[in-house]
Amino acid sequence: MGDTRGLKILSTLAEDGRLTVELAEESLPPPTGHELLVRVEAAPINPSDLGLLFGPADVGNADYGEGRIVAQMPDAARRAMAARIGQAMAVGNEGAGTVIAAGDAPEAQALIGKLVTCVPGGMFAQYRLVDARSVMALPDGASAEQGASAFVNPMTALGFVETMRRDGHKAIVHTAAASNLGQMLVRICREDQIPLVNIVRSQAQAETLKALGAEHVLDSSREDFRAQLQSAIEATGATIAFDAIGGGALVGQILHAMEQAASKNGAYSRYGSDTLKQAYIYGALDMAPTILNRSFGFSWTVGGWLLFPFLQRAGGETVERMRQRVRDNLTTTFASPYKARLSLEDALTRDAVLAYNARRTGEKYLIVPNG
Repeated sequence: MGDTRGLKILSTLAEDGRLTVELAEESLPPPTGHELLVRVEAAPINPSDLGLLFGPADVGNADYGEGRIVAQMPDAARRAMAARIGQAMAVGNEGAGTVIAAGDAPEAQALIGKLVTCVPGGMFAQYRLVDARSVMALPDGASAEQGASAFVNPMTALGFVETMRRDGHKAIVHTAAASNLGQMLVRICREDQIPLVNIVRSQAQAETLKALGAEHVLDSSREDFRAQLQSAIEATGATIAFDAIGGGALVGQILHAMEQAASKNGAYSRYGSDTLKQAYIYGALDMAPTILNRSFGFSWTVGGWLLFPFLQRAGGETVERMRQRVRDNLTTTFASPYKARLSLEDALTRDAVLAYNARRTGEKYLIVPNG
């Protein structure tokens, strides 16, 4: 077998702040050992992909050519990304496709012809060399489209539940909760009988979650939002939150409501209640500063949450249990609907970029590299 030629998307930041996102040809050697050659059939565009693909670059005023975009990165962002200057970086965390060749390791050979999903990075490409030990074979009857989003969002939602249990909590608060990930979390919590407070930003999003059976759905745009938040936290006993927004005052409002609920019937202390309140920020829908008006005592933590460090800490047994649950419920609990499907070429057109880079809740896009 000779080299396999195909196209992939690369993102390169120059010293002067110019960001070039373009289609590039590549030549992949035959797989060896545990390697698999996968013909990529579907790869979702996740928020984490957009951070590498464009970041805060000005895509609205970029120069668009055939298979190529040149945009200007804000100077502050360019300085913050100094370590990636000059590097042509492949994009696309996860995806699914068919194994068309394999190295001589028995584990690799057994996967020839199989449909697999994986999260090696660089999946916005027609072909990808991956390690057979890191892929997940899709169940019989599942499509590449159904399996393309089988890792990042499902494992993140399950990771929230595992973190809740590990840290000794019994209920969760989740923001931007009408997202694809948020809808998965609603289904998981219903199945596991975990109380969940969902915070959304519009009545339409609230109706989406209520249709899934969510009990506590709060619209942060309503004037009575903070009163509803405290009532929902009192009803559920939630003391851990996962926030996809990042900037603004919402995290502080959640911690305040948790403190009010915790101290409602307790003795007064100038240090606040001794109930530990935790908030994890895992997204950056709002790049503004996180504002904490510290009205929630001293028993609290705010930190970041990332999937891959969590999985490393969780251990192999826990991760395999999570993966098995995803496999068993791929088309139900962990189903991912898509607003549109794009070829690699289409993904670099102005209309498409402005649509998927807007990151609208409930609008997930899928790249079909060989479509």
